[in-house]
Amino acid sequence: QLRESGGGLVHPGGSLRLSCAAAGFTFRWYAMAWYRQAPGKERELVATISNTGDITNYADSVKGRFTISRDNAKLTVDLQMNSLKPEDTAVYYCNAKLLNNNYGGQGTQVTVSGWGQGTQVTVPG
Repeated sequence: QLRESGGGLVHPGGSLRLSCAAAGFTFRWYAMAWYRQAPGKERELVATISNTGDITNYADSVKGRFTISRDNAKLTVDLQMNSLKPEDTAVYYCNAKLLNNNYGGQGTQVTVSGWGQGTQVTVPG
């Protein structure tokens, strides 16, 4: 079981830190990853981290801007995202993988936009 948090709306150039809390499996045995999926696009691997945390890899599109880290004592894996761009807008998913075992979370929405969220105005007829 994986639960992501930390998503939201941020302006271009801003930062967000995503966190994923794990439960129900031996976290320290699993390599962890963050994926993302933008509307109308394939799911994309963003970053991976080995079970011990000493090996990380990043998609070219996020190198130098994103940092993946994990805390095996707290059973968490984080994704620090800096210098965010509109093209980073997507649902971000946490993933745990060990051999044929694969777990994924429900995702957290990240929206990078210069616009605010807006406010609904309804005029009853």
